[in-house]
Amino acid sequence: MARLLVLALLLVLATPGSEALPVLVPVTKDPKTSLYTIPFHDGAALVLDTAGPLVWTTCQPDHHPAVLACTSPTCKLANGFPFPGCRSSSSGSSCPPNSHNKCTVYPYNPVTGSCAPGDLSHTRFVANTTDGRNPVSQVSVKAIAACVSLGDNKKLLEKLPLGSAGVAGLAGTGLALPAQVAGSQRLPKKFLLCLSRGGVYGPGVAVFGSGGPLFLLRDQPEYTQSLTYTPLVVTKKGSPAYYVSVKSILLENTPVRLPKKALATGGAVLCTRTPYTLLRRDVYRPFLAAFEKALAKQIPWAKKARSPVKQLKLCYEANTLPNGLSGYLVPSVALAMEGGGSWTMTGSSSMVDVKPGTACLAFVEMEGVKEGDASAPAVLVGGFQMENFVLQFDLEKKRLGFFRLPVFTQCGHFNFTRTG
Repeated sequence: MARLLVLALLLVLATPGSEALPVLVPVTKDPKTSLYTIPFHDGAALVLDTAGPLVWTTCQPDHHPAVLACTSPTCKLANGFPFPGCRSSSSGSSCPPNSHNKCTVYPYNPVTGSCAPGDLSHTRFVANTTDGRNPVSQVSVKAIAACVSLGDNKKLLEKLPLGSAGVAGLAGTGLALPAQVAGSQRLPKKFLLCLSRGGVYGPGVAVFGSGGPLFLLRDQPEYTQSLTYTPLVVTKKGSPAYYVSVKSILLENTPVRLPKKALATGGAVLCTRTPYTLLRRDVYRPFLAAFEKALAKQIPWAKKARSPVKQLKLCYEANTLPNGLSGYLVPSVALAMEGGGSWTMTGSSSMVDVKPGTACLAFVEMEGVKEGDASAPAVLVGGFQMENFVLQFDLEKKRLGFFRLPVFTQCGHFNFTRTG
């Protein structure tokens, strides 16, 4: 009888979700590229890409290739979202029916667009579990990653942060990191991002397999209880990126006059691979003009400055802009989201100091995209505008939760000191 009771207890403890804790990693912002990295294993750092469908790294000497045919479901999944210009081993004559050809994948650099052939390999993602306040214990998560031998493929790492060895895709696909952590650890298909501005602010936080809780400072509330939700939109473009629906853009609660259906054409995307929010031309130019007019009305003594950064068109002498706890006291920018919520950005998220004495509007016009081009998003929310927001990606309920942290609170305030 005692043995039966022990076995029953072990079965209860092994029930999915009964004991497993979510998985925590620090997120570091690279000051040179403005990209975000996480530690993966053996000192390797991977670049976070919210639109990335795979995890890929450079091959380790002791890597273990997965023996897969190119017709296998895993191989097809790995090649389900080929980057433009990259071959796909699951398409065309490269993988004929009933073929036993070895599976080849084509991971790509999300900054340069370069790609290279690689294998699928078994690896481990080394991190910590968390209770939402601190790391609890180390965990080694089984994963499948694309492995690329550098050799002649050194261009694959160009323009990525120094020391990074690949990319950790965070998209809602089966071989992206969130799904792999959830499957390996028997956790919900959810993850949290809280990106830090970097430098003296410390690393931000990524939590896989949980929608909360998240505590950043002692004696402050649990922030996921304050999230506002908007649906994650399913697109027909075959893109693994996270799309949301923006109904309007507001400056100080006044909608910017945009061409009819400009925001509906192409949708809006969240993207960590670009430092600032990109707006398609038919959205950017009315927005820029409206912001300039609103700021001139609110701060008539503000002096314009020459932009030291080509992409940033509207700059001011910083000493002519009033400053407060939430950054420069410029007109607030808000994205009115489907569902009624508003992603509101104060001066700390809309203005960036590009050099001492010069502050610029941190929104950029998309290059090489025509007005109203439905193949491009109307809005691409960049990393700078995601920083110091709590973002919950709920892949089960297909929704995005967001909350702007209060003044004096930073994503870099998470306590990475392990308990126990």
